[in-house]
Amino acid sequence: MKKIVVLGGGYAGVLTAKKLAKKFKKDQDVSITLIDKQSYHTMLTELHEVAAGRVDEESIRMDLKKIFAGRKVDVVLDEITSIDFEQKVLTSNSTKYDYDYLVMGTGCKPTFFGIPGSENAHQLWSYTDAVNLREHILNMFRQAALTCDKEKRKELLTFVTVGAGFTGVEMAGELGEWKDELCRSFHIDKEEVSLYIVDFAPKVLPMYPDKLVKKAERRLEKLGNQLVMNSAVSEIKADSVVLNKGEMVINTRTVIWAAGIEGSDIVDSAQVEKAGRGRIVTNAQLQAKDHKDVYVVGDNIFYIPEGEERPVPQMVENAEHSAPVVAHNIYVDIKGGEHKSYKPTFHGSMVCIGSRYGVAQVGMPGFWMNLSGFFAMFSKHFINLVYFVQVLGFNKIWSYLMHEFFHTKNNRSMVGGLLSNSAPVFWKFPLRIFVGFMWLQQGLTKLPKVIHDFNNVFLLPSPPKADTLSAASGAVSEAVTAASGVVTEVVTQASGAVADAVTQASGVVTETVNQVAANGDIFTTISNLIHDFMNWIAVLPVPGFVSDMVNWSMDAFFYTPDGTQFTTLASLVQGGMIFGEIIFGIMLIIGLFTPVAAIGTIAMGCMIWASGMAPTEMLWYLVGGFALIGNSGMVLGLDYYVWPWLREMMKRIPLLKKWYLYVD
Repeated sequence: MKKIVVLGGGYAGVLTAKKLAKKFKKDQDVSITLIDKQSYHTMLTELHEVAAGRVDEESIRMDLKKIFAGRKVDVVLDEITSIDFEQKVLTSNSTKYDYDYLVMGTGCKPTFFGIPGSENAHQLWSYTDAVNLREHILNMFRQAALTCDKEKRKELLTFVTVGAGFTGVEMAGELGEWKDELCRSFHIDKEEVSLYIVDFAPKVLPMYPDKLVKKAERRLEKLGNQLVMNSAVSEIKADSVVLNKGEMVINTRTVIWAAGIEGSDIVDSAQVEKAGRGRIVTNAQLQAKDHKDVYVVGDNIFYIPEGEERPVPQMVENAEHSAPVVAHNIYVDIKGGEHKSYKPTFHGSMVCIGSRYGVAQVGMPGFWMNLSGFFAMFSKHFINLVYFVQVLGFNKIWSYLMHEFFHTKNNRSMVGGLLSNSAPVFWKFPLRIFVGFMWLQQGLTKLPKVIHDFNNVFLLPSPPKADTLSAASGAVSEAVTAASGVVTEVVTQASGAVADAVTQASGVVTETVNQVAANGDIFTTISNLIHDFMNWIAVLPVPGFVSDMVNWSMDAFFYTPDGTQFTTLASLVQGGMIFGEIIFGIMLIIGLFTPVAAIGTIAMGCMIWASGMAPTEMLWYLVGGFALIGNSGMVLGLDYYVWPWLREMMKRIPLLKKWYLYVD
């Protein structure tokens, strides 16, 4: 048995374990274990959203056992305290773990560069940090609302973010938005709140070109942040932060530290060669120097690719690129083959400054595009979705969209409140009953015709050559007689109507008689007359390209080759439509699986419309169906009881768990 241990459940550790599980899924002589001190995987790039109250805390957390459900990975909750690379043993306070191959993916931790008073700062590097910071900020506003002491109030309402890199700028932007909401909630004047962003660098986001930097700085200032650049933090006190050895002191109870990172504690104590603030030096195959059975992924890598001057950056894309390389190389070690070298190509980075604005640089070496505003935010959300596809599939994508766009608070999303301002579903109850009754009535009205003769197809256009003339003698005279009868009936009905209606009807009849004289096909022409006349007064128009597709499908599946009769499939489709109208109508009335029923009625309405036989009232059916998709059965309906039970049952089905085809 070959034992592979992945240490760390961050971006790189999770992706590497999934890649390994896929490669060794049929190998019973290989075990894969992932060890982490937390039971969940955290979206570290979204911590600021929780810390500033934009999304709920569960939105950035993914259960590791859900991620690896149905996969060949054992998830172990434990904290490793030491590693013996010679004996190949990991040790915790209670257990030892043997390994044949070890993957180091323990990530990083904040570094304070020896600045005194670090215990007084709030970090933003874990799920717990984000939740604690959010509660601290809320508590500052609570206390400020209860005090009349102006100095103390100012101290409570001053917030300092140290670090103008990705994390610091994103946190400062979110806080700039959130302060407006907090001031309304606690009845505090916005002018009393002071926000600072401090950094030793001369500008924010120094890795970006000046054009983007200026846009970012303008946005931060618009949100109320004061930029204090070229300033070093000398000390952090419980009630203040000291800058430049006392040249400037900001009185505050809240210092948010986002100024730098270093290797994790376990890497710090590991007996391996390190460089660049506690990163493990690797070769091109991402093996630790002097330990060929130890591989390194993600932020723990210190590797300078050929032709580059700097080591690979500590960013999510590095985790995504390194995971498949390490998985492949371990597979080669066990099964044989050729190792791969790590040759990453990075495609940029994105920074959001609040919920509606961001800056980004995307592309590839030699071709970079600078984005700002909506397009930068779009790229950030898109990249997150790409990552979720790899980790937790549909389950997380659905959750992310709900948190970021549909269940947002105070319109704090990329599109404001355009997708989140929804009415309570109980207002849809009358509409649900009405639409359900109309579909049920339609089905019950048509059902007797089908029961009497299942082959009586009346929901589809008649065959183009139905009842072809078997005897040509007298056909023309019959056509003229029938056409005359139609003319007489039209004229009789049109008496007293406007003259132009009579003229149009007469024109249609004249054209019909001419067609009869030319073709002698009485039944086709009369059928066309009736069809055209009904379309003229009461049928929804159908675009030509849709009609062409429908005609092709009708000829291929619903008419016999000679075009004279309906096929058996046509009878089955009509029967299915009628039973669908009845079943979906009942489902809507009783509120059972209403999203399915609503989508089903929309599909039936579209089919009827495409066939060219949809009356104008079909618009009500279609619009009503769309309105009923969103949980309308949860009010006075069976969905209130069925959906919660169904969600729990879906989680227990192995296939659905493995492919994440459920919602929480």
